[in-house]
Amino acid sequence: MALRHEPTASYHSVQDALRVLETVARRGTGINETELARETGIATERLTTLLRMLRREAYVEQIADGAYVTGAAFTRLGSADGHRQALRDTLQRTLDRLRDSVGAAVYLSRYVDGEVRVTQYADSPATPKVNEWVDFRYSAHATAVGKSLLTQLDHEGRRDHLARHRPARLTSRTITSDRLLLSKLAAQPPTVPVLDLQEYAVGTVCAAVPLTAGSTTGCLALSLPLEHAHRLRRAADALNRNAAPVLLSLAI
Repeated sequence: MALRHEPTASYHSVQDALRVLETVARRGTGINETELARETGIATERLTTLLRMLRREAYVEQIADGAYVTGAAFTRLGSADGHRQALRDTLQRTLDRLRDSVGAAVYLSRYVDGEVRVTQYADSPATPKVNEWVDFRYSAHATAVGKSLLTQLDHEGRRDHLARHRPARLTSRTITSDRLLLSKLAAQPPTVPVLDLQEYAVGTVCAAVPLTAGSTTGCLALSLPLEHAHRLRRAADALNRNAAPVLLSLAI
């Protein structure tokens, strides 16, 4: 099975952020913004934005003289001991912030060994998660999460998944035709969020954006009750713009 990864804006942001981190780590005693701009070749305005994000996520910190050094999150993720738990904790903090900023339950999902897996999520009483009334592994054809992951596979990979998990009608809006579903997946632009407008569950709308880091096939998604459907596209765009910290954690 081949992957169809296409670089997104978040991917390019992560590549730049990694260059900044590598430069800061190399200059262990500290490096100022002017030196960073010169050594990385990143324009000052963009560098300022990246540094703001890296400070917020605790990958770098600013010391008394204004220079930048590596932060606590970078140290934890860079350690061989406890890396998995450190990554999970870092991702959870990022998902919690995303939940609060977009005003919706947020999900991190991956396609592992031919199956859809929601690996982490952030919800709250004000932003409840979706009621998983049909296992997400068997409903990729109807969920924003599943469709986003399937768009990252090649045509044969999608056909294989649908052959193993036949599309069932979950609501009146569910697409059950392999031909129609494959056509829609092939036409989905990688930079545009995938939507689920009550295809999985009546009363719920969802959106998902791809997370492409190396060979990882993943996505970031959100869900809203139908009464908040008017916020879906705006929230999805915000999710897309703020996917870089999640990608960065996965890439370190």
